[in-house]
Amino acid sequence: MSKAVAFQGIAGAYSEQAIRQFFGPDVAHVACKTLDDIFLAVETGEADFGMLPVENAVAGSVTRSYELLMERDLRIHAEVVLRVCHLLMAAPGTSLAEVERVRSHPQALAQCQRYLERHAMQPEPAFDTAGAARDLAAAPEARVAVVASSLAADLYNLEVLDQDIEDYPFNYTRFFVLALESPPRAPRSKTSLIFSTPHQPGALYDCMGEFAKRRINLSKIESRPRLNRPWQYVFYLDFEGHCQDPPCEAAIMALLRRSSFVKLLGSYPAATTPMPEDGGLALDT
Repeated sequence: MSKAVAFQGIAGAYSEQAIRQFFGPDVAHVACKTLDDIFLAVETGEADFGMLPVENAVAGSVTRSYELLMERDLRIHAEVVLRVCHLLMAAPGTSLAEVERVRSHPQALAQCQRYLERHAMQPEPAFDTAGAARDLAAAPEARVAVVASSLAADLYNLEVLDQDIEDYPFNYTRFFVLALESPPRAPRSKTSLIFSTPHQPGALYDCMGEFAKRRINLSKIESRPRLNRPWQYVFYLDFEGHCQDPPCEAAIMALLRRSSFVKLLGSYPAATTPMPEDGGLALDT
């Protein structure tokens, strides 16, 4: 039976590129209007998996994605790290010198800020990258370009004016593959969870100490406001290892005793960051 993967956006989105990278070019896609709809598509069985963007190496975390991981109950099945290569494109016949305004998703514009400033181009936020490309192809405008993927340029027959316009070569976006069930155990795993601490001195230090004393490497920790409790916070934590590894299992059990709330998001195969075309070293995430 063929798989279907839900993603936010339309054909040509970077999330679709992440789907192709992880699942291959022939997997079926379910386009969703919002990030919330990705969760709904998987929960209702419309899709087998969801491709959720969670953070970019330059622009930071996707706030709504982390809120949804807290609110909903899908499992992290895998992670995908996509090398994001931004292209400047416009209607056929447009030259680079003519471009005055550039449209794209705010994160894509932020990742190309120096390039746009250097060329005196005015950024104009749009709902998403591929949507900006589709709309410009449907209704061409003079002196207007968009920032989007090579896939979007091909799909919407736009002319590529410049490529690799992102400000930093280490421009990667990390995605979570979501599913109803946990994945098979992998040789190299990563675990993600959410927790909160009692409001008392040293509480966070004590929680982190449970991982340090067992020599468990933390790869990410981030605090975010708890939406239903003003001025209280939850912590999103990634660490190396599987939740069933004895040291990791012991650390989680100790965390349960020290914290006021713990939610396990999943243990999943750890991804490797793709090597940049400029020859940089690949990194394990």
